[in-house]
Amino acid sequence: MSATVTQARPVERLIAGQPTSDGAGVKLTRVLTNQLQRRLDPFLMLDAFGSDKADDYIAGFPDHPHRGFETITYMLEGRMRHRDSAGNEGLLGPGGVQWMTAGRGVIHSELPEQQEGRMEGFQLWLNLPGKDKMRDPWYRDIPTAEIPELATSEGVEVRVIAGESHGLAGAVQRDHTEPLYLDLHLPAGARFEQQLPAAHNAFVYVYRGSLKIGATNVPQQRMAILANAAGSDGIVVQAGEEPTRAILIAGRPLNEPIAQYGPFVMNTQAELMQAVRDFQEGRLA
Repeated sequence: MSATVTQARPVERLIAGQPTSDGAGVKLTRVLTNQLQRRLDPFLMLDAFGSDKADDYIAGFPDHPHRGFETITYMLEGRMRHRDSAGNEGLLGPGGVQWMTAGRGVIHSELPEQQEGRMEGFQLWLNLPGKDKMRDPWYRDIPTAEIPELATSEGVEVRVIAGESHGLAGAVQRDHTEPLYLDLHLPAGARFEQQLPAAHNAFVYVYRGSLKIGATNVPQQRMAILANAAGSDGIVVQAGEEPTRAILIAGRPLNEPIAQYGPFVMNTQAELMQAVRDFQEGRLA
């Protein structure tokens, strides 16, 4: 895919995340909330977490179920141990990714494997098409050394977690939702272009520094939802006066009904009720 963008998408609006807690009291910021699921289809949720205080994360996420979607956990700093009811286990370290497809259902835990220090990263929920919601669970731990990286002529370092950037294929590909997940490290003032299909929903979250996208300044800890402008073929971002880091996420919308109850995401209320029954009766274990 060419890197040249001829008509860049503008920013539709900026979003400030909602401070909350999840699991056994882990403090985090919910950036993509339920109210944005339709607008940012196929993405269901984005949580950003980051703290130097062990009390904010040490209890982790004990056993909990999922059905009907995928979770992508990207660690910037810290170590998290994953275990699930299918017998899988892995350690997610700095710069690593865990990509889990819950499918018909899995019970898993995510617990810190450290007593002090900084824990920082993101968890993204990616919906599955109706035809795949009851598929077998699957997961893959991707250590930092296995995530493809490139550097542009302006010194922008790009980690390609999913999709493709400047001709480099990412660690994970998905045919139906076609997700793009980039971690961008921009020197001060550097510019970066990325082509995007016009119909894909897309957003940028700045977690260090600041960006300018078109006429809009995007400060730290803000999500910029990109407009689905007719004729647009990508995004152009420029770092502010300091080095900047941001994630760029895009995907092809499913345009299917969303029925959600906590960790279950299906297409109908009947399917949702069945998921709850299956969990209560031990059929996800």
